[in-house]
Order: sequence, then structure tokens, then C-alpha cells
Amino acid sequence: MFRLLTLLALMIAPAAYAQERRPSHCIALADASPAMTYVHKAAYGDPVEPDSVRLTYVTHSTFLLRTEGGLGVATDFTGYLGEINYIPDVVTMNHAHSSHWTARPDPRIPHVLKGWGDGRTPADHHLDLGEMLIRNIPTDIRSAYQEDAVETGGNSIFVFEVAGMCIGHLGHLHHEPDPAQYAALGRLDIVMAAVDGGMTVDLPTMHKILSRLRSSVVIPMHWHGAYSLQRFIDGMPEGFDIQRPGKASATFSLRNLPRRPTVLVLEPRFFPDQEY
Repeated sequence: MFRLLTLLALMIAPAAYAQERRPSHCIALADASPAMTYVHKAAYGDPVEPDSVRLTYVTHSTFLLRTEGGLGVATDFTGYLGEINYIPDVVTMNHAHSSHWTARPDPRIPHVLKGWGDGRTPADHHLDLGEMLIRNIPTDIRSAYQEDAVETGGNSIFVFEVAGMCIGHLGHLHHEPDPAQYAALGRLDIVMAAVDGGMTVDLPTMHKILSRLRSSVVIPMHWHGAYSLQRFIDGMPEGFDIQRPGKASATFSLRNLPRRPTVLVLEPRFFPDQEY
């Protein structure tokens, strides 16, 4: 009898766990088109406006997301955000290169989310922080150790569901998502995309991905100078506006996303202590 009850419990547990998971509104509303206007920029230390999120481009592929409630999330975290004494609530990392992760994250960080698995099972994150839901979609990368080899699930696209928006960080993407991965992404209002055109996907593939996603805001990252950034911008499909406000930060909400798809170029900048 005891063994039978144990078996029943094991069978029921996964279903119960799945029911407790908060579902993704990005997937559920993938066909929705909220009203959009424009992006409001804010200083680093200002309180985040209600129902908004502030994105600050720190360096390379690292961004800091801040919420109205004070949550802080650093993406593709390398262990350094600048001359600030600040511990994020969450860091996400990818390991294609050392500029996307750290082997020694500060032990005070409550949640360290690795975008790669153990070589057999890909990473699977569904972190519900109340104000924000963080989940990942694994993708493959070229092996750093063997030519023409692939590391299955070596990268993750992280999705941050916050303030009614769906924000995606493509990480060190090496291939176009397949249909199942596009479906798992769902709607992305804002996407951070690597635009180097070589170390990650080539530019025609990235342009194809961004055309398919049709996000309201595309933020280029992983550009290695003015030339590679301009090559990406010049190849963008028609219908995208280009904005370069000369700032590292922008504040977004569903109320003020741009009406036309927009490439928003933020200028990477480490946090100076006096501005945080």
C-alpha cells in the first residue's frame, strides 16, 4: 500500500507543480498589439515610474533592468557593473565567451541563472518574483572546443515579463530560433539583440529574426564599434525607425512604446558611483 501511495504521489506531483506555475502572458498574448507611443528616458538614480521598467546598457551584452518595486536584474552578467556598491536580485549568464558570464558571482546575489545546462539537460528557469517572471528558451551554440561541433542548449534567450511587457535578451545567439523556440518566445515588446554579425549570428539572419519578432523596440548590443553598429542599422528592413538619443538608459511602459518598430541605440556605460 505504501509503495502504491508513493507512486500516486509521484504521478500527481508534476501536474500539481505545473498548475502552480504562473503562465506566461507573453505566449498567451503573442498576437496582441498594445497601444504604443514613445520611449521616456530617465536618469540612473531616479525612481522608476509606475508600471514601468528602466533598462540601462552597461557594457557589451550586459543590461540592468530596474522595476518600480526596486527589483534589479543584470543580464549576461560578468561580475562588474561599475563603481557602485549594488547587488542585483537576479543575474542571468551565458557561457559562449567569458564576456557573458562569471565563474565567481557575488554570493550575496539571491538568484544566479545560468543559461546553459549540464551537457545533457538544458537550463530550465521559471523564476516568479511576483513583480517579474523570468524564464528561458535554450538555444544551441557552436562548440568552443571542437570545430563544426554543436553544444546543445549552450545559450539561453531570457525573457523578463514585467509591467505587462515582455522583454527578451537573445544572449549569444548562434542560429535562428526554430518554430518551437519562436512559439516559446511569444510576443516580445522589447528585444536586446547581438549585432556583431560574426561571433553570433550573421547580420542577414539577425535581420530575419527581428523582422519575424516585430518587437516594438530593438536595442542593439554586442557591437564592437561604430562600423559594426552601422552595418546592422543599414541592413534593417524598411518600416523600422532609428533612434539614437545619446543615453545609456531608457524607461519603458505599455503606455509609451513606439507606434512604429524602432531600433533604439543606447550607449553602453558602466555605472559611476556618484550617479547611483
